[in-house]
Formats: sequence, structure tokens, C-alpha cells
Amino acid sequence: MSFITKLFKKETPEAEETSKGSVEEFVSLVRVYYQAVMAVNLGITNLNILADMALFKRMLKIPTQNNKLGVAEKARVRKVLMQDYGLKEYFFKEMDNSVKKNCRTINDIKGYFFMFQGFCGDLFNLLGNLMHWKFRFSLLVKKLLYNMTTKMVHDIMTKSEWKEVNVQKAAWSVRKYAEHLGYSEQWVIDFVYNVVLLARDEQKKELKKRKES
Repeated sequence: MSFITKLFKKETPEAEETSKGSVEEFVSLVRVYYQAVMAVNLGITNLNILADMALFKRMLKIPTQNNKLGVAEKARVRKVLMQDYGLKEYFFKEMDNSVKKNCRTINDIKGYFFMFQGFCGDLFNLLGNLMHWKFRFSLLVKKLLYNMTTKMVHDIMTKSEWKEVNVQKAAWSVRKYAEHLGYSEQWVIDFVYNVVLLARDEQKKELKKRKES
């Protein structure tokens, strides 16, 4: 997500473990949920096909429920996302429907995540271009950050004309991805808000380390 890197001008250390509550962890957990749904829906038995879920399962030592891969993993990661990140029931229902709509066979999995990656890349790059210093200022207050995120996502999802052609094309691309994946405007808002809020917290930790060193 180049938007996050540019926004905070942060260098990512090599071979550094992902800390709890990081952007990387949040996005990884979202991917684990997707993969758990895929495992249940498609009856997948080969854990190696679902790398993120495999790692999650092994790290937390989650036993396979009723010999069906994905059931216990889905319940566990859903609980983590709800408790640690405050996500609501609707968020998971939209993800369930998205997978059901776009993943009818195992061969669809790679294409689905390629599309999800494209959605994330276009969305956060566009937000970075649109918000600039205003986004930095809003990071000071959670409520202001949420309100600004809501406004910008609403514009991206509904605004028909933009001053700059490249911005308009990017907005249309994000909208097309969201429509194909089945994401509502509220889903996108909550996803973006969590990512940016976590990035803010990471920046604070980094600044604290620098001051102490």
C-alpha cells in the first residue's frame, strides 16, 4: 500500500515481525477471513492453497472442526476482527457475499485476490492524492479522521466529475472494483478508517522510538 508509505514517509525495516495492531496485521486478518470463507464454500482440503489462513491456523493452533477446513478458522478470525478492530456483523456478511459471488471454483481464488489487491492499491493511492496535508491534520483527532474518511469515500463512490482527469479515472476504477467485489460505501469507509488509524498509531510508535534512541 504505497499510500500509507507516502503519507507517513515511513521506511519499512526488512525482516521485521508484524506487531499487533499494525496495518499489515489488519489486512492479513481480512485475507484470512476471505480464505476461510473460500475453504468452507469450496470444500478445500489442501491448506497450502490458502497461505494466510494456514499461517493463522498454525500460529494459534486452531484444530480443524468436524474435519472441515475453514469453519473454526472463520469463527476465530471473525472474533479477532470484531473485538480488536470494532468491525460489525454487516462487514462480514458483505465479505461472505463477495466470495460467494466471485469465487465459484478453486481457480477463481487467485483472480479474486488480484482484484482485491487492485482495489486496495487504487483506493489508497487515490486517497493519498486527494487528502495530502488535510489527512495528516485529521490524524490528530479520531472523530475528525472518521468524518473526513467518510466524506472522501462518499465522493469517490458518488462524484461524477473531477477537476483532474487522472483522479476521475482512478475514482471510476475504485468504484468499479467495489461494485464487482460487492462492497457498500460503508464497508469501504470502515476498511479505510481502520487502515489509516492503524497507520497513525504506527507513526506514533516510530516517532517515540526515535526520540528514545
